[in-house]
Amino acid sequence: MNVRQTMDVDLRATMEVLGANARRAAETLRTAPASVRTDAIRAMARQLRARAAAVLEANARDMAAATGMTDRLMLNEARVEAIAAALDQVADLPDPVGAELARWQRPNGLDIARVRTPIGVIGMIYESRPNVTADAAAICVRSGNAVILRSGSEALNSAIAIHAAIAAGLEEAGLPAECVQIVPTPDRAAVGMMLEGLGGAIDLIIPRGGKTLVARVQQEARVAVLAHLEGICHTYVHKAADPAMAVDVALNAKMRRVSICGATETILIDREGAAGLLPPIVDALVARDCEVRGDAEARAADPRIVPAIEEDWSTEYLAPIVSVRVVGGLDEALDHIGRYGSGHTDSIITEDAAAAEAFLDRLDSAIVMWNASTQFADGGEFGFGAEIGIATGKLHARGPVGPEQLTTFKYVVRGTGQTRPV
Repeated sequence: MNVRQTMDVDLRATMEVLGANARRAAETLRTAPASVRTDAIRAMARQLRARAAAVLEANARDMAAATGMTDRLMLNEARVEAIAAALDQVADLPDPVGAELARWQRPNGLDIARVRTPIGVIGMIYESRPNVTADAAAICVRSGNAVILRSGSEALNSAIAIHAAIAAGLEEAGLPAECVQIVPTPDRAAVGMMLEGLGGAIDLIIPRGGKTLVARVQQEARVAVLAHLEGICHTYVHKAADPAMAVDVALNAKMRRVSICGATETILIDREGAAGLLPPIVDALVARDCEVRGDAEARAADPRIVPAIEEDWSTEYLAPIVSVRVVGGLDEALDHIGRYGSGHTDSIITEDAAAAEAFLDRLDSAIVMWNASTQFADGGEFGFGAEIGIATGKLHARGPVGPEQLTTFKYVVRGTGQTRPV
């Protein structure tokens, strides 16, 4: 056996242990009282605050080796505190486990209830987002699921340091540290083993990262996948938009944080209002060093706009770049979003309530907005405390994935000796 084969055997053994531990921990979590899981999440937050210096030191090592996407990767004292505060918010959420969704009685006397129950073991695969380590841990514990975390290599030091605080918090509350485990190696072969399901240990895979990662997961996974696709988000400035609001919202939607999936990548502007609406929006963007790419009509309205190519309309820039297209009204805007969007988040800016309601009704994205920045596409902003990601599929969950979205249900049937007639 050569060195590579030996390493593969050792890694598989490590991953199988993670899977077996997670399955046992999932049974403990499923039956743990809600109060115990609440205490565990609060303890995670306390431990994270207490270990902030170690987390920042680990993050500094990741940052020193980073070659790109450093805004998502970088931590400071304020961001560590924000992560801890998000954990406290998750602890405050209503516990979904055991919640009765419906109950009815049959004519034969059977009492039937539909009750929320955890999915089981979650496999979380993510890239350069250290906060996901804590967010996923808290949301999984809140929803009664064990989780195996696999961070990208660029954030692994940070993730391991955050995980140490999570494990300490679990043990402080009397739960097994194995409720939340982390893959300790950057070896990409570990991802393939998780996608195989670790011998039936993993019930659901959640990828959070770039298009390449999500595509690999969807192609190779042998277990269910809750996909978070790219965020090709749109802000549509309708002809009846308030000009000042249009500038404020479009600027925030693009530039508040350009590297998040809820950042607007394309601004659509009605032809009828473009002459008055487009130049001040471009003024605000250019003042923030944002490159604006546009179609011929947009460039005619403002010479600072550089030509867009076909690829721009379907690009998630994650950078200070935005594409602009002039459209002939609501129908054209919806056609553009339907053709090029990713079903993530799209917003209309208008004072015309009828146009807004038509947009909200006809557009089938996971999140649709009226007079609000697409950067509100976030579990914390939705009141979930945190999120595991924004689900862009149409089955099981859509939009921000919080504790409720990580439950399934079972039917509880209570009888008094009923038998079914032959």
